[in-house]
Amino acid sequence: MTFGGLPDSHIPAAIEALLFVSDEPVGALVLADMLEVDVETVQKALDVLRERLSDEESGVQLREVAGGWRLYTHPRYHALIEKYVISWDTRRLSQAALETLAVIAYCQPITRAGIASVRGVNSDSPVNSLVEKGLVREAGKDSSSPGQPMLYATTRSFLEKFGLASVRDLPDIDQFAPDEESRELIRERLGVTRSQAHEAESLFDEDELSLNLDFQGEQDKGSMFSCESAKAMEE
Repeated sequence: MTFGGLPDSHIPAAIEALLFVSDEPVGALVLADMLEVDVETVQKALDVLRERLSDEESGVQLREVAGGWRLYTHPRYHALIEKYVISWDTRRLSQAALETLAVIAYCQPITRAGIASVRGVNSDSPVNSLVEKGLVREAGKDSSSPGQPMLYATTRSFLEKFGLASVRDLPDIDQFAPDEESRELIRERLGVTRSQAHEAESLFDEDELSLNLDFQGEQDKGSMFSCESAKAMEE
């Protein structure tokens, strides 16, 4: 069966149907190939679909994340959905895992020792849990450190689950500080800003998300990571 003759007015609905059954973001090129139309037509249809869902105050939203398009439930209903999907409780990230994930997200690629230094405690268990859940992956070894310890970085699944198009969309960490003193401490000890997150993204290959392992050292090591930042990421 071919779809090349599908009326333009039906393409947004066709895309909606495709995204509804997909468990991961779908790129415009893939959608164009499936519908046998050009990418420009798909892009226009995506804009139409996104606007329609917004105008109708639908319970789902169309968002561009991790290099593709995906349907997400509307944030205003997240509490209701969490209440309904009881099984989610067994997959919920612990506070330690959230803090560890935040450290990796902002300081990637980073070793276990680097993570522990930022948090102030051993983080092996949270790291193992995050790797198991597919949010963090091994990203080669740090050849500049004794013993060449393993480096860790976030995955494409991390971008999908947190609704990010790329790591450059991470908010500046210091905006979650409760006061100016804490804000200055974060800037001094971590030195992590949105611009640095953008620099970190330059270490990734857009297609494979493979890290360029010519990483020159770890981020500054300091006191325990701000819990406010981790809570913000959970939201």
